[in-house]
Amino acid sequence: MWLHDYPEEFAMKIMICYPALQGKGSPMLTQNRQFQWMSIGSYIYPLVPASAATLLQQHGHDVLWYDGIAQQLPYEDFLKTVESEKPDLAIFETKTPVVKLHWTIVDDVKQVSPETKTVLMGDHVTALPVETMQNSSVDFVLTGGDYDFSLKGLVDAISGKGDMPGGIYFRDGASVKNTGLFSLTHDLNSLPFIDRDLTKAHLYFEKWKKRDPFRYTMAGRDCQWGKCTFCSWTTTYTNFRTRTVDSLLDELEMLVERYGVQEIFDDTGNFPAGNWLRKFCQGMIERGLNKKILFSGNMRFDLLIKDPSIIPLMKEAGFRKVKSGLESANQATLDRIKKNIKVEDIIEGCRLATEAGLDIQLTVMVGYPWETRDDAVRTLNLARELMAKGHAEMLQSTVTIPYPGTPLYQEARDNGWIRFEDPEAWERYDMTEPVMITPGIEPEEIMKMCSDIYKSFITPRFIWSKLSKIRTLEDLSYVLRGGRAVLGHILDFAKIRS
Repeated sequence: MWLHDYPEEFAMKIMICYPALQGKGSPMLTQNRQFQWMSIGSYIYPLVPASAATLLQQHGHDVLWYDGIAQQLPYEDFLKTVESEKPDLAIFETKTPVVKLHWTIVDDVKQVSPETKTVLMGDHVTALPVETMQNSSVDFVLTGGDYDFSLKGLVDAISGKGDMPGGIYFRDGASVKNTGLFSLTHDLNSLPFIDRDLTKAHLYFEKWKKRDPFRYTMAGRDCQWGKCTFCSWTTTYTNFRTRTVDSLLDELEMLVERYGVQEIFDDTGNFPAGNWLRKFCQGMIERGLNKKILFSGNMRFDLLIKDPSIIPLMKEAGFRKVKSGLESANQATLDRIKKNIKVEDIIEGCRLATEAGLDIQLTVMVGYPWETRDDAVRTLNLARELMAKGHAEMLQSTVTIPYPGTPLYQEARDNGWIRFEDPEAWERYDMTEPVMITPGIEPEEIMKMCSDIYKSFITPRFIWSKLSKIRTLEDLSYVLRGGRAVLGHILDFAKIRS
């Protein structure tokens, strides 16, 4: 049994772990809705696990943050660290393509530190918790997305200081039991600001202009709409919650004063809109933060065009970039995936935002089983047209992957769309090949379409548009890093499984 009679002031040694993973490149694992092996590493800060580390440390526990992926440390270093530290609890975030690797890693931890209890969390194990309990020696599976609150509750329970929260799967002898459904009713404003030193926030970056110092924040979990059938976060976040405007503004002030941060990306699935956004913009201006930092985030265009006056206010408030999903130029597909947006809204939103001086990064997806080649080409052409008009600065393409727990996965299983003889060959859901059958389009062509999106960046017209905007060495560095990333993405989609 896992309960112990610990003394009242007992402090557990807790290790939050991202060990190196053996695969086809650098794994895009943390804080990401889709998984991809990257030729050139781009490390996204795992905000909720970082919040968990901070919360646990604040309550007196000894927390070790280990990210062998971002630090590019060999797997052997991870095992040596576990062996020397002998943590009471080792915690891993996992995703579908690497869950089997994590099963093996858990077994390795048991070999070098038999007394260490292990936890797996993430969207895959939320969807299929019993699978992981049956196929590995893991002690606990944590379901739902509020890792911070749930881990705090789990640690309290292990210490004998309370009952386990909902959503935990555990072993009781030879039996697997659970504590019922997970809850997402926690008050995000009750959390401490993330300790960026403890969680080594300087390791994480993308292709941002003011890369150093650059940091991530998270205003909410996860999306106002929250029903897109392909999104893995619909598994872990079933309702949208936000922090208060003042909470985020206070955190931004702290990051500027303590770390000299010059650029922020907020990785909420969709940054809060409406009155919340207006109040945030006004607060940025009133506090003078618009003069100190560049701010970017994910956002739906239909939420902007409902109130176009907010767009110039965002620019004045320091917004630099908006990431948004185009996904498809076919209205029937947007309706089918329950995107709840019109193609014309995307086009108009891009125009309004770019004319106000905001940069737009669009994501497109290819490989929908119901789309024809003409449908797929229509999406690619619209994305390129928006780029040519200057209404998008960056495009990102991905293969449509049906992750377990999503409505798209269930639809794919029900309709026989999975290409593989074994639909649970999770390691093949890694975006190096299509998972679903696309009638009339060969897998190689799907991958080529993704690659061709990035090749549109190396046209003379696009290159000249970028070069003509260079004013400083910082601008030059940003363009060169972007070019390097584009070449990396072209390589990523050349990795199709033979």
